[in-house]
Amino acid sequence: MTTNSRRTAAFIVAAWLKTRENPSTLLPVDETRSFVQDVVFTTLRRLRTLRAVLGRYIKQWPKGEMESLLYVGAAQLLYMPDVPDFAAVNETVDAAKFCENRNVPRLVNAVLRNIIRDRAKILANLETSSPDVRESIPRPMYRRWLSRYGEEAAARLAKITNEPAETFLAGKDGSFTILERGKKVTEVEGYKEGAFIVQDPATRLAIELIDPHPDECILDMCAAPGGKTIQMFWRGANIVACEINPSRRRRLAANLARVGATDVIIAPEIPSSSRRFDKILVDAPCSNTGVWRRRPDARWNWSEEKLASLVKLQASLLDLAAARLNPGGTIVYSTCSNEPEENALQIESFLQRHPSFILSKSLEESPLDTNHDGAFAAALHS
Repeated sequence: MTTNSRRTAAFIVAAWLKTRENPSTLLPVDETRSFVQDVVFTTLRRLRTLRAVLGRYIKQWPKGEMESLLYVGAAQLLYMPDVPDFAAVNETVDAAKFCENRNVPRLVNAVLRNIIRDRAKILANLETSSPDVRESIPRPMYRRWLSRYGEEAAARLAKITNEPAETFLAGKDGSFTILERGKKVTEVEGYKEGAFIVQDPATRLAIELIDPHPDECILDMCAAPGGKTIQMFWRGANIVACEINPSRRRRLAANLARVGATDVIIAPEIPSSSRRFDKILVDAPCSNTGVWRRRPDARWNWSEEKLASLVKLQASLLDLAAARLNPGGTIVYSTCSNEPEENALQIESFLQRHPSFILSKSLEESPLDTNHDGAFAAALHS
């Protein structure tokens, strides 16, 4: 039986709507993966706008399979111009035929055909709407951008956020190259030999500041999936890579094995304070606001409450790191966020709690200024 890629995409979107867990883990491993990912990521990226559009054609908002099928179908018609209308409608309606409710295919078909009929008007109306609605940005976050960047830059950042991110390959020599679109990472020469890893150039900020040297003893406190761990390993450092989450720890182990980083010690918990290190990397859990192009679902997991919780966790990790550092050592704190509370303000708070430390250097990149992810890194010396 031929796999219906729209049904797969709708299943992933439905699962995400229910759990809010990373949709990448549900992507298929067959030849449909690339298209399914495109549909899922486009849908999640444009979710707020799609909901606004669909609300004009639905009297009572559906849940479950019908909701996800409508999202998937509308995303193709409005934001995937390479997909023919007939394919978007017919395949999505065919996927709807698997639903228990026999009325779902009829409703999906009617709504999608109405969108085709009204598409020019829909797109014209969106062009005159506010940037947060047009670009599908959570309103609280867009208000923060307006306050921080001003109207023009906030609107530009909103638009950038919806541009699919390039895939970069980081080599052992510190170079970054763009993967040709449509080409699988596994098909690139040197993949099996571990000659490169998939890593955005923004990660170089943390590596530049921690400046690993041969035989230095470095603790990587939040190591998975292992990109920064591997970059430090390539420079000859002795690394203890900590990851408390079992599934993420397995992914870390697999990535280290592919590049032959067998000397890296993988720890299921942060070592006790009796163990000291020359340098410590705290690549902290964060709100991911710098990687919304790459993680389109992350924008819908953001909230002021979650941000506050993350700030507390980050502070606790920095305190743990301070207790495990050799005198004269260096802590490098990094995030893939551009939120001040997680970056500069977090460092200010740490220095107030630990007056024996000094900030030697901090670096930050925003998607506004580069074609890379947003990132922050700071080096703290004891």
